[in-house]
Amino acid sequence: MKPIANLTDSEAAPSSLDRTPTTLNVAIVGFGTVGSSVARILSERSGADLRLTHIFNRQIARKRVGGLPETIRWTEDINDVLSSDADVVVELIGGLEPASEWIRRALKSGKSVVTANKQLIARHGAELVRMAHENGQHIAFGASVAGGVPVISGLQEGLAGDELVELCGILNGTCNYILTRIESTGVSFAEALQEAQKLGFAEADPTEDVDGLDARAKLTILARTGLRVSAEVESICARTISSIEPVDFEYAKLLDCTIRQLSRARKTSKKLFATVGPALVHASSPLARVEGARNLVMSTGKFGGETGFGGHGAGGHPTAVAVVSDLIAIARSRQVNGAALNEAEGEIPTLSVSPDFTSRHYLRFTVQDEPGIIASLATIFSRLGINIDSVFQKPGYSKSKLPFVITLEPCPASLVEKALTQIASLKFHVQPCLNLPVLD
Repeated sequence: MKPIANLTDSEAAPSSLDRTPTTLNVAIVGFGTVGSSVARILSERSGADLRLTHIFNRQIARKRVGGLPETIRWTEDINDVLSSDADVVVELIGGLEPASEWIRRALKSGKSVVTANKQLIARHGAELVRMAHENGQHIAFGASVAGGVPVISGLQEGLAGDELVELCGILNGTCNYILTRIESTGVSFAEALQEAQKLGFAEADPTEDVDGLDARAKLTILARTGLRVSAEVESICARTISSIEPVDFEYAKLLDCTIRQLSRARKTSKKLFATVGPALVHASSPLARVEGARNLVMSTGKFGGETGFGGHGAGGHPTAVAVVSDLIAIARSRQVNGAALNEAEGEIPTLSVSPDFTSRHYLRFTVQDEPGIIASLATIFSRLGINIDSVFQKPGYSKSKLPFVITLEPCPASLVEKALTQIASLKFHVQPCLNLPVLD
């Protein structure tokens, strides 16, 4: 099947009235929560354009379920899939290997690929798209960012007429669930995380989520597909949410704000500003109203202004819907998601990445109370040309572990970090200062 981008004028696609329906044989590689949901949708949906023919998983005997067509071939040998008559391979095993090898083999053997593998696409997406084009195939990855939210196709197709300059969003449902639980119930980070794990929102090892690595991979993909800028995943600064405490929400409320894990990217002519981490957002912002495990991506265009894409960002069914949507698009021979990118050499520039956004800052200090603390801090800020905006100290806390907050007027993040390096040497700290940007 040829991608539309490769058709000549004489080979123009027929009209919908003349087109003969084509059935694509689909193989699912990885039969976990998402894979089983994809299989269920394919078996229950009307239409003959997609036919599930193969399901691969390790220890397939314990994965096999009823209610699916008896014609499906269940296998734990990947070669059964790669040498089969499947037209599209749906990769849902995750991780870099062996997923990368299997996707490459599938493309080279004349099969299109649909994947939800954010880490793989963030690191090797451009290469895989080129490989798909070279082999006359598609690779689509709408499920790799924001689950069931059609943000990638929305950025590439719905906003194709605009020039996007900025993206900001909540891309990790686990972090958003944890933060909204701390906010609404006053529990500690550890308690909120444990609750998220019991409910299946967080993995046994939550590092990818809470330290921002999951969201960082997604932001890398969005920067490429939306801002048309290439960046190495590791070049984007990611900060953990584990240092957020209930008291931070109390102080944030005094500022008419809340706290969310935000992924931000802004393109300039010479640089990509990008970060992932917790930040204060004003209560009036749509980002402040995203609760639980939902996702929201806000794009800003040079001509069209701000556009939002929101919905369920995780879970078997929402992610499976994104996967099946990609399959349908391929069946219709429409160039979407990864296959829509023109990966001509030099088409997408690689820019240097900086975390140095200019914004207001929220600094929460926890100290052994003594006279002169504010004066000491003010001296350092003044020396660096940083203006203090406000000081908050809620009553009722022990003098031996006293939290108070200083907010700063807009200044570069690098300048704040320079001040905090000097401040860290002062003797009154009980724990390190929490530094959060404030998005106005």
